[in-house]
Amino acid sequence: MRICIIKLSAMGDIIHSMVVLQFIKQKISNCTIDWIVEDKFKSILEHNKDIDNILPVDLSSIKLNKKNIFKQIKIVKEYGKNNYDVVIDMQGLIKSAIVSKIVGSRIVGSFISGFDKDSIRESIASWFYDKKIYIGYDKNVIDRNVRLVSKSLDINITKDELLSKNPFLYSESKIKEEYNYEIVFVVGASTQNKIYPKERFLELAQRLDKDILVVWGNEEELDIAKWLQSNCEKIKVSLKGDLNDLKNIISNAKLVIGGDTGPTHIAWALNIPSITIFGNTPEYRNTYITDINKVIKSSSDVNPLKLDKNDFSIGEIKASEIEQIAKELLS
Repeated sequence: MRICIIKLSAMGDIIHSMVVLQFIKQKISNCTIDWIVEDKFKSILEHNKDIDNILPVDLSSIKLNKKNIFKQIKIVKEYGKNNYDVVIDMQGLIKSAIVSKIVGSRIVGSFISGFDKDSIRESIASWFYDKKIYIGYDKNVIDRNVRLVSKSLDINITKDELLSKNPFLYSESKIKEEYNYEIVFVVGASTQNKIYPKERFLELAQRLDKDILVVWGNEEELDIAKWLQSNCEKIKVSLKGDLNDLKNIISNAKLVIGGDTGPTHIAWALNIPSITIFGNTPEYRNTYITDINKVIKSSSDVNPLKLDKNDFSIGEIKASEIEQIAKELLS
């Protein structure tokens, strides 16, 4: 069986989808799995033994230059020549559904699978699928991905299997850190209201009194990291690196603390203890809580179908509350 998974972005969403790979390979003998992904996120998939081919696209470039659509369609059509038996759109957007339609349905008996119109934000996307799977949009994202794949491939992935999963992110990092650290702080996120205040991070570092490494991905996050370092001798700033370096750094941590963002979710994927800090996004939906992967949520009510852009309640969470969870995990 030739399977093509389409999950274009973003980092955290891709990670939450990748967990299904090991179970597909365990339950379907002699299958191959290819993955179509935005080029800037392809390194999160690299070195995973359960992915046979990573197939990059650059659909985001179309926003900058409309003419790029022709080049991208040509690339996707080439991928379609692989004659997939099953194409699974795990993204559920119109653009990913179009990609799935171009790639799929080239051989007799093949089909395209995706969420039905009541299970995704862009309901029109479901028009492109042959097999449509229902699960509420407000349900846990990992459970949603597992249900989609299970129903698409006629396999069963249990919660016990998920909780005892093997780590599924791998790296060949070129960076060799020259300092020790027990804890990794993730100080950035895609939006400002998902970022825990730097003053709170500083207080938390002082309370924990452990060697801490701060990872960063842009200049704004680097400024935060440097400010923290200048105010606490226990804090160091990571070197500039790529996603493979980030995977390597987190794999060597005893604890990762950060907001609802990709780098924090890497810890869950690697079976590394973590605390994910939630404000304007729903903790019950956006991560998987385990004995070693904990969450802390502000008091605000969250509607996953309509996130409040003015909700900055993440800043209300006390460092002392995170400290208590951290010490339990470190012990």
